[in-house]
Amino acid sequence: MDKRRDGGRDRGPGPRREDHHRGDSRHRGDRPAGRFNDKGRFSDKGKVDDRGKQPPRGGKKPSPAGAKSKDTAPKKAQAPQLPEDIDPSELDGEVRRELRTLPKALAEMIAAHLITAGRLIEEEPTKALEHARYARTKASRVASVREANGIAAYQAGEWSEALSELRAYRRLAGGPGYMAIVADAERALGRPERAIEMSRSEEASRLDIAEQIELRIVAAGARRDMGEVDASVVGLQIPELDPQRQDPWSARLFYAYADNLLAAGRTQEAFTWFVHAANADDDGDTDAPERLDELVDVLGGADAVEELVPDTGVEPAEPDPEHDPGFAADENSGENGAGREGGAQTP
Repeated sequence: MDKRRDGGRDRGPGPRREDHHRGDSRHRGDRPAGRFNDKGRFSDKGKVDDRGKQPPRGGKKPSPAGAKSKDTAPKKAQAPQLPEDIDPSELDGEVRRELRTLPKALAEMIAAHLITAGRLIEEEPTKALEHARYARTKASRVASVREANGIAAYQAGEWSEALSELRAYRRLAGGPGYMAIVADAERALGRPERAIEMSRSEEASRLDIAEQIELRIVAAGARRDMGEVDASVVGLQIPELDPQRQDPWSARLFYAYADNLLAAGRTQEAFTWFVHAANADDDGDTDAPERLDELVDVLGGADAVEELVPDTGVEPAEPDPEHDPGFAADENSGENGAGREGGAQTP
């Protein structure tokens, strides 16, 4: 695959958020993005996938949507083993300040577990959750501890626990934080209508633009859950859906839009928007290049999709000599771009 379609970089073999939680009914493009870092802090509250992050974000198979989590609260406190190289002083400074209300020895122990949870969250979310739960049993009134427990529970597919812990965090810390993650957990529990209600709330209007877009992506996914595929497309036709813009949220927004176009049967348009997503994705938050590879075959090979690639220096994938099914015409190929209600147009 030409690396130019991947932003000119080699992302390497590391996990992608869009590979997480594919065992549930939600889609690769509509899960929140962001990551809990190795300093025991969720590193970007403006992003929470699915994805695309994605999703943010490995490889565990959570309960299907509508199923209840087995663990809704921390169990008997039993300390999971800490790595030997953990240094409590590495904890994020803001979190350290919150822990100053605790005895020093207890604060250092909790710091060690939070750092460990941050290290494990991407590759081993279940183990990360063990550390976050243990910290929670020792410091349940510290906002950042409840935050860590909620994010780890979300990454591990423990949706009910994630909701409970993030709501507790919001009560302790104040503000509308993590609305996209909370909405996505509601979806995972089979309540997409609640995610849509959240996106329309007064509280949502107080979010910054990055958080609003994350919540809008989740709400579009909720529409798909309810069978309202066309509405999921229209819901993402906002001014920020502009391939000329390269904002921090652009890659995920373009990816989610492409994914919804594909679900609506608008395959050619979806291909073009996956190209836009790949071009905008400097951090490897999405698997847009892989989705493009899949669609090249669906649409009939590299020659057939050449005209769908915008003039941005991006090239179609090399054709597979063993699988060239011929051009599969898209029913909606006559439509121009998003083409609805004055929304974004495909260049």
